[in-house]
This record gives sequence, C-alpha cells and structure tokens, in this order.
Amino acid sequence: MELVLSTYGTTLNRDNGAFVVTQQNLRQRIPADDINTIQISRGASITSDAVLLAMEKEIEVIFVDQQGKPQGRIWSPRYGSISTIRKGQLKYTETQHAVRWICDIIIKKISNQQALMMAMMQNDEQKTIAENAVLRLQNYQNKIRQLQADRLQDIAATLRGWEGAASKIYFETMNTFLPADMQINERTQHPAMDPFNAMLNYTYGMLYSKIEAALIKAGIDPYIGLLHRDEYNRPVLVYDVIEIYRIWADYVAYNIACQNVITADCYSIRADGSCWLEGLGRRIIIQAFNDYMEDIVEINGTSRTRETHINLYAQNLAQKFKNII
Repeated sequence: MELVLSTYGTTLNRDNGAFVVTQQNLRQRIPADDINTIQISRGASITSDAVLLAMEKEIEVIFVDQQGKPQGRIWSPRYGSISTIRKGQLKYTETQHAVRWICDIIIKKISNQQALMMAMMQNDEQKTIAENAVLRLQNYQNKIRQLQADRLQDIAATLRGWEGAASKIYFETMNTFLPADMQINERTQHPAMDPFNAMLNYTYGMLYSKIEAALIKAGIDPYIGLLHRDEYNRPVLVYDVIEIYRIWADYVAYNIACQNVITADCYSIRADGSCWLEGLGRRIIIQAFNDYMEDIVEINGTSRTRETHINLYAQNLAQKFKNII
C-alpha cells in the first residue's frame, strides 16, 4: 500500500507500530506493515518518530513536488545489495550490449505508442489517422533496428532525435482523440500550459518515482545513465528505463481526460499561463494511477501487478550488470 499525503495541513505521526494520519479533526491509524511507500507533498508534514518507524520497517519516504516528481527520499541505512552490480553497471555503459539495450527500449516505447493509438480510435476517421501514424512510427522503428555502433555515444544523438520525432507524431495523434476541452497546442513540461499536460506531467512524476525506487532496491545506481546525458545530481538512468513504461502513465491521463472528471476545480491557471493541478485534481490522478499500477497483467508469461513488473525488470537489469564483471 502506498500512503499519499497530498492535502495541506496533513501530518503523519507514530503510534507504537503504526502510523497516524491527522487531517483537521480526522485521525486514522494505519499499521506500518500495511505500507511499503509514503509519499509527501508540499504542505504536509511528517514527524521524526514516523521517519524512524519508516526506516525501521524499510518503508521508503518520498517528498514530491507539485508535479508528483521526487525531490528527496528517506531510506533505510542498509543498501541491500553488493557493489559488484554498480561496478558492472559502469562497464556495461561502454559495451555493445548497451547499444542494443537502448535501441530495444526505444523500439518498445514506439510499439507501445502504436498500440495505444490503435486502442484510442473510435470511428473510421480516427482509424485512418491512427493507422497513418502507426506507419510513420514504423519507419523510425526500422531505422533504429538497422543502427550499428560499437559505443552508444556514437549513435546517442541520432537516437534522441528519432525518439523525439516519433513522440511528436504520437502526441499529435493522441491530441485528435482527446475531448475538445482537453486538447493541447503542444507537449509542455516545465511547466505545463494546459490541464492535459499537467495530468501527463503528474503521472510521469509518479511513474518516475516508482522506477527510481525499483532501481535503488535492485542495487543499481540511478545516476549512471546511458542514452540520456549525464546531468549533475540527476538520476538519468531513470530517464532511460521510464521509456518502456511511459505508456502506462499516458493511458491513465488519457482515460481520465476522456471521463470528463477534471473540472475547473481540479487545476489553476497562474499569471504566466502555466497550469497546475490542485488538491482535487491530484487526488483523482493519484487514485487512478495507483489503482492502475496494482492491476495484474501478464508480461513475458508472468502475471504480476504492473508495479511488481517494474521491480522484476530492475532486478533482471541488475543481474545483467553483475554478469559483466
């Protein structure tokens, strides 16, 4: 269970082996053994006793910004893995294995985009639009499959360009399927300039958090990336791995937009024109995303929750790095 504190004034304290959530006159006691993650937004607070209980139970505490993206973590002092994984990770980045791994990730991302576009279409006109976009994306997949290089650095710029072009086609197509009041002019991130982009940014932030946590638990250093450029104090490997699963966040945001549940009470427009989700909007997104991640789906013959699949992927990736040594 993920405990999310997103309402201003909410506090989290400890009562023996349980957490106590207090909001105005409401008080709820939750056993620590029922929780695996605590997420805290601006305006909520946690006591040191609650932090110590979380560390004792190896419960991750994440502080997130207004877009749901992690800004800090509190973790158990026990790393939980061996340094061989991280040593192998460094070596892996300079091998041909890294080239194929990143190419496969981008190909998979585009395949996911194609599948979602085909699932979105509701009539013959939309079918024509979706099929045309699928063919255009297929062209980029074919180009990526034909890429050859000894080192990822030799083709990284090309890959980033093709991946960006494919994503532009994808979002332009998705936009035509959105309700009129949710359609966008362009994909905007920091900050969002409309409600749908704000929803996308928040679901990406939540997904980003789960992937970063999975990598850390598996013993992988999230700050050693491959395709995405190394940036100071940025866990760039998360930017690589998230591409496989980004479609899950897309689906949640798209599905909510089509249900017409995001009203003017769910977001605010600031003086600079940027759009930010308010408490109600965040609660809708958080609930929908967490429910979706707890659905059991089959991937590669294994049926698990989506969140568990991310953890399994991270564990397999750690083993791949370890085997390089």
